[in-house]
Amino acid sequence: MRMIIAAGGTGGHIYPALAIVKKFQEKDPNFEVLYIGTHNRMENKIVPSYNIPYKAIKIYGLSKNIFKDFKNVALLIKAFNDCLKIMEEFKPDIVVGVGGYVTLPVIMAAKKAKIKCVIHEQNSIPGKTNKFLSLGVDAVFTSFKSSEKYFNNKVNSVYTGNPSGDNVKNLKPMNKESLGLSKDKKLVLITSGSLGSSALNEKLKEFLILSGKEDYEILFITGNNNYEEMIKNKFAKNIKILPYLDNLASLFKSCDLVISRAGAGTICELLASFCPAILIPSPNVANNHQYYNAKELSDRGLAIMIPENDLDSQKLYEQVKSLLKNDQEYKNLKNALKMEKLIDASTNIYNEIKEIVKNA
Repeated sequence: MRMIIAAGGTGGHIYPALAIVKKFQEKDPNFEVLYIGTHNRMENKIVPSYNIPYKAIKIYGLSKNIFKDFKNVALLIKAFNDCLKIMEEFKPDIVVGVGGYVTLPVIMAAKKAKIKCVIHEQNSIPGKTNKFLSLGVDAVFTSFKSSEKYFNNKVNSVYTGNPSGDNVKNLKPMNKESLGLSKDKKLVLITSGSLGSSALNEKLKEFLILSGKEDYEILFITGNNNYEEMIKNKFAKNIKILPYLDNLASLFKSCDLVISRAGAGTICELLASFCPAILIPSPNVANNHQYYNAKELSDRGLAIMIPENDLDSQKLYEQVKSLLKNDQEYKNLKNALKMEKLIDASTNIYNEIKEIVKNA
């Protein structure tokens, strides 16, 4: 089978795409893939490091600046034509879009070329791009069963789960000592997504100061853009600050508690790691989808949710301290996570795509 796959912008799009590719590589010895991404975002460096053939197209998301958007629309049209040429040369059996604005010209070109195509939606509430692209694709794969109601009833919507969690199942727990942390102390990890969040980082400074007198350790991953600002603060020795950490999911397996945004990829990795979490959804995302991602887990007793507007450093400090003393709420979270049935999303997607191509 020959596949073109497109995803970009954040790890929440890129890593599910890589998990899909990995599953096809495992199951199909004749599998060939081409990854289409942007020229200037994360996937441009991440994907080639996996020895996956990569084509970069120049495209930007629409802004609120009308003059920029004229240029961006012109780039979109060029990207669409470039994708048509790529497909004519590569001759894929299937085209897969896994999120980010880069998928728009790729899936539109696949439709124009009458090539079988599917998209995967990671969030509980689909974005405008995927709702638009869903009309005319052969299938829409969803991470949450509740997502299906947001698509037109003529759309072939299939609940597959999110492949991000599949990358985590066989990972070994990270050695905390390799990060300069104690193997004997409890660890709280704070992360705000692959790009970081200056707003959340600012709100958590007081929490870090309060936690400086405790016997647990905190590892704060700030994101590259926020690191220099955060290390200007002098925190206690039990607080460690890093700008970025690769293979974060393996650290989830070594943590006692994670405080995090509620991106779909992060949620799947937390579930697959059986790691209790306090989720602080970002309010600055399309359709407020992180809130609904977190709410779905909170409603099922799989995580604690605190909306950013309700975040209070003193209350968060008291809650973390209580949870780490093996309080009943922590035990309930841990037990609920262990009872949660993990979905083999990559295999589900593999089987669905094989069937679509077979019936082409």
